[in-house]
Amino acid sequence: MQKQNIIFNLDDTLVYCNRYFNKVIGEFADQMTIWFHTLTKEQIKQKQLEIDLELIDEHGLTSDRFPESFIGAYKYFCDLTGKEKVKHEIEFLRELGFKVFNVPVEPLPYMNETLQQLKKAGHELYLHTGGDEENQRRKITQLELTTYFEHRIFISVHKDTTALSDILKTIDADPKITWMIGNSLRTDIIPALELNINAIYIPAEVEWKYNEVEVKVEPKAAFLTLNSLQDVPTAIHKHIKEEGLNHSFGLVP
Repeated sequence: MQKQNIIFNLDDTLVYCNRYFNKVIGEFADQMTIWFHTLTKEQIKQKQLEIDLELIDEHGLTSDRFPESFIGAYKYFCDLTGKEKVKHEIEFLRELGFKVFNVPVEPLPYMNETLQQLKKAGHELYLHTGGDEENQRRKITQLELTTYFEHRIFISVHKDTTALSDILKTIDADPKITWMIGNSLRTDIIPALELNINAIYIPAEVEWKYNEVEVKVEPKAAFLTLNSLQDVPTAIHKHIKEEGLNHSFGLVP
């Protein structure tokens, strides 16, 4: 079997992530309705999301951005309603936002089994995760992911086509035998398709609005959608086998 370069995303591909953010956002909305009696939780969550998405352009996927979205929403509604901005309330929101980065990380089902199976088959495993170094390393360390990825770990504050392109150049990857596996259409799948490598999309249980984009790139390599991590090894090995048969019969150059 031909060895493949397999690049995994981390958050909501290998480990749970959005569920923790949504829980903290719920706590934020609950507290805000106590301070702002005329607002609904939906109005509060919508403004927080709007500010959070705006901050990505400036700060990327850093941890600091998320708590700032709470504070930005709070200040917005203070200005809107005439409420005084209270220092200890702002500090409370900042601490609440950072709370999500102290939650023990939890692997998705079949994470270890999938990585072990691919490693045992002789494939080269890589990790490309978005965020800041400290928080992502915390997760990697907690789950001992260097067992599978060793030093082949890349952390990008701005996770996009440029970041993935730099990784492919660094590892000198042949696009035909290189895969990107992730839950984010924006930061995993579209960059992979734009760089003509194979892509596997595994939708998250709960998706973040930032990741919900339309895929307008025409795939020039394999583009699969799977329901679970455990389906990844079979799908890749089936593709390798089919490619081998096509070469044997002269169906591909």
